[in-house]
Amino acid sequence: MLINLDKSSCAQKNQFNFLSTQFVSRDFSNLVALLRYRALHQPNKVAFSFLKDGEIESDTVTYQELDQKARAIAVELQSICSEQKTQDFQTKALLLYPAGIHYIAAFFGCLYANVIAIPAYPPKANRSLFRLQSIVADSKATVVLSTSSVYSQLKSKLAEEASNLQTLHWVNTNNIANERGEKWQEPETNSDTLAFFQYTSGSTGLPKGVMVSHGNLLHNSADLDLGWEHTSNSIMVTWLPIFHDMGLIYGVIQPLYKGFPCYMMAPEAFMQKPIRWLQAISDYRATHSAAPNFAYELCARKITLEQRQSLDLSCWEMALNGAEPIKKETLIQFAEAFAPFGFRFDALCPGYGLAENTLKVTAVRKTDKPVFLKVETDALYRNQVVETTEHHQKVQTLVGCGRPMLDTNIAIVHPQLLTQLANNEVGEIWVSSSSVTKGYWNQPQNTDSTFRAYLKDTGQGPFIRTGDLGFFKNGELFVTGRLKDVIIILGRYHYPLDIVVTIEKSLSALRPGSGAAFSIEIDGHERLVVAQEVERTWLRNLNVDEVVENVRQAVSKQHELQVYAVLLLKTASIPKTSSGKIQRRTCKVAFLEDNLNIVGKWMQSNLESKEVRKSSDEFHVQNLSQSKEVIQSWLISYLSQLLIIEPHKINVQMPFEYYGLDSADSLSLIGDLEGFINRKLSPKLIHEYPTIEAFVSYLAK
Repeated sequence: MLINLDKSSCAQKNQFNFLSTQFVSRDFSNLVALLRYRALHQPNKVAFSFLKDGEIESDTVTYQELDQKARAIAVELQSICSEQKTQDFQTKALLLYPAGIHYIAAFFGCLYANVIAIPAYPPKANRSLFRLQSIVADSKATVVLSTSSVYSQLKSKLAEEASNLQTLHWVNTNNIANERGEKWQEPETNSDTLAFFQYTSGSTGLPKGVMVSHGNLLHNSADLDLGWEHTSNSIMVTWLPIFHDMGLIYGVIQPLYKGFPCYMMAPEAFMQKPIRWLQAISDYRATHSAAPNFAYELCARKITLEQRQSLDLSCWEMALNGAEPIKKETLIQFAEAFAPFGFRFDALCPGYGLAENTLKVTAVRKTDKPVFLKVETDALYRNQVVETTEHHQKVQTLVGCGRPMLDTNIAIVHPQLLTQLANNEVGEIWVSSSSVTKGYWNQPQNTDSTFRAYLKDTGQGPFIRTGDLGFFKNGELFVTGRLKDVIIILGRYHYPLDIVVTIEKSLSALRPGSGAAFSIEIDGHERLVVAQEVERTWLRNLNVDEVVENVRQAVSKQHELQVYAVLLLKTASIPKTSSGKIQRRTCKVAFLEDNLNIVGKWMQSNLESKEVRKSSDEFHVQNLSQSKEVIQSWLISYLSQLLIIEPHKINVQMPFEYYGLDSADSLSLIGDLEGFINRKLSPKLIHEYPTIEAFVSYLAK
């Protein structure tokens, strides 16, 4: 099945917008020309504002100021390129910044110098430099753009790990005077010129750099604009990390593309207090904002009714949900939670995209409602789409991800036969579009296999093979899972996410969003293994036999599968990426190597269980003052209840990481502690003062 829905399928109002977006992309062949245009014609208009702690507007930049900063950084880069004699090819520069205006200026400084930007982020104090070293080795980057403070923080770590970053040319852009930009010489740049490398996470292997051109970015911006109707009067609020494609392309480039302001906060500010995101939307009257599914779930769960009273979300016209599997339950819960405060269900716009297509492939338009489709579970396992009702014995609800627009063609393809499938069949999603990037840097074989696919029955191509599975229904794309993650047992396809959702619902003792399902080969047959975190509040009285029994019964009933092994994991221990996604393959390897943090285990051939640590009665503290003793007592009590550890077993001289706090727990702790001592706290404090004793001593001052 081949789908191409161009502007003729849009409503009449969208046709006008299509012409306006085409006008922008036709007049500018690159982002340098676009920013220069804004600086000339809208010099004093604020482009970006940064919200310190997600609340206080601490730094702003106009189009003219951003142009000045970019030109000054470009002059420095052009000087380095001249010294390195790299005029015949594009220099690569690694970007290491915290969230903020400096990051944006450095990115455009690279574009102004015709240098390929490589967005990244400084590692935390307790994290290795391995990922950055892998990126530098693959990209052959010769320059690092950063700030003085970041460099001073990393200097000792660079020496300790003998990092290849030491040999690069470090430039602290906060020390470059804007006046230096007067010497800028505009390079030859066109739509085919590479703008930046978007590196994959590299969590399961060596990272791959997706080569994104100026033309790719302008085309994808036009596509985004067509569906979501941005105007110069639009306003964006974003907390998405700039080093990820959605944060950079939609959060930075899209506002520049249509000339509207963007208010930004650090991802940590949102994770620490989710209310900050919605409060900023309300305060600044934002019309557009985007986040992954987990963020909407987090807001619905953690933002209290008292906090919601200050919100007015009637301004929010488009709420993108993308970058991970989208759940109907999350959309409904979020809409219901915030409907009394002006949010409209119609504003939700599920979307689908990938870095290899710059960003967007499809998305629900601003004028459309989210589409839900109930299908028979058994039929879906056979790669068939059979629509049904909620009264069917085995049914699941899928969320539509919109329609292709502009010149995007999508084929639903049999992943082995490479032939098109019928409308009612699930296959691999193949994409052809002007947003398709140039391939993977310095990886010709991977580029050929992923970016140059042709249909065997018609010869059409080239397409990119997304590795995602899906189908079309009434022109709407539904994404059902990942090809490489599909579990095939007895000739039937099973989606790991579906199994995990079934397990999560089987018992309240199991932690949502913290499970993995995968298969292993036993005596030549594929067998199912499930690994699932246990809620902390259940750890001390965990009945392993009861939990295992519930899991096995639920999977057997819903999926007609026998579970070979059930692994109950300690809270916050399952392998995840930096963005919070479950690493199924890493989890599988850890299981095979007996390297998971297991609190309970069952296998068909071997039943065994491990004792879970039992804690004493909950320890409560009264907030009599903010002395060192009171703060320390509060913190010990908090950790005791969070980690299910007896208070006297918490050693204040041990690092926080010793107790297994993940990033979400750390940020949540900071947010709750703010309320206790009535002070603003930096989310970095736990890393700057890594032990309870040091942390408390700082706070008591």
